Amino acid sequence: MTRSVVTIDRHIIEMERRFPEATGALSNLLYDMALAAKLIAREVRQAGLVDILGTTDKVNVYGEQLKKLDEYAHDVIFRAFDHSGVLCVMASEEAEGPIAIPERFPVGKYVLLYDPLDGSSNIDANVPVGTIFSIHRKVSDAERGTLEDLLQPGFRQVAAGYVLYGAATMLVYTTGQGVYGFTLDPSIGEFLLSHPEIRMPSPGERIYSVNEGNTLHWDAAHRRLVDHLKGLDGANPKPFSLRYVGSLVADVHRTLLYGGLFFYPGDRKNPQGKLRLLFEAAPIAFLVEQAGGRATDGRRRILDIEPESLHQRTPLYLGSPPYMELLERVLAETPTEAMA
Repeated sequence: MTRSVVTIDRHIIEMERRFPEATGALSNLLYDMALAAKLIAREVRQAGLVDILGTTDKVNVYGEQLKKLDEYAHDVIFRAFDHSGVLCVMASEEAEGPIAIPERFPVGKYVLLYDPLDGSSNIDANVPVGTIFSIHRKVSDAERGTLEDLLQPGFRQVAAGYVLYGAATMLVYTTGQGVYGFTLDPSIGEFLLSHPEIRMPSPGERIYSVNEGNTLHWDAAHRRLVDHLKGLDGANPKPFSLRYVGSLVADVHRTLLYGGLFFYPGDRKNPQGKLRLLFEAAPIAFLVEQAGGRATDGRRRILDIEPESLHQRTPLYLGSPPYMELLERVLAETPTEAMA
């Protein structure tokens, strides 16, 4: 018997029916994100053919040189949402401050934060990259949205997700009612439900994902943790295998499907961590928790952190609960060193 074909549009409509009071505004945001993802996916596929690889002469708020596709993805997402009348303000990892909705367009009650092309340093090597997004409700009294609306803790997210541009293009999202994955069928131009109700295996495969190139900058606790995972300390008879792409969306996607651990700790080079709380860690944490996993900064739940600035950074540890407990135990057994 042929399995029912469920497009992302149909899925969003069916999920909306669970909430009779829904206005359709959040659904419209998700439709627009799916459209933006298709446009970005098209350019990623053709990047090597149309001279969109390489860098521009612009730098982002972190002093990083913008890739051409970074800039394109940023603009596509902005233009997919600026006119809809559903958002009151936006923020992008590539922009220093809040992004206002143009005065000629109406505004709504939602807020969008997005990382237009995460892992863009890998673009020229044809390594998977991704888009990450986070949606909140407006909390300020200002009609057109303010910084206050953007600086909300992760537990207030009403939706979050990512798009993975790899061998296939996948859109994975949650509205707090489970995690669903859709694969883009390029022959019909539709995202089709391919991964319903994603649950992170527990404990899952014995895989850990971390950039061991930073070992020199780690404290003793993190060096011991990796030695333990590898079985080098003699206390772990079943060593873990290392899998690290270097693209957050790709590494998280694998962990979501197969279990294991992913961590990007603070170190002597980046004491506060390197990942952005609002644009990367919070939306990823929402997905991970909805799939049955855990996500922390090493001390507290990522979704409980009250952001103090738009581009605040944080360490990130995530994975299946049994392996997260192992990670926390090993780290706690080693005295903490001060990060200078």
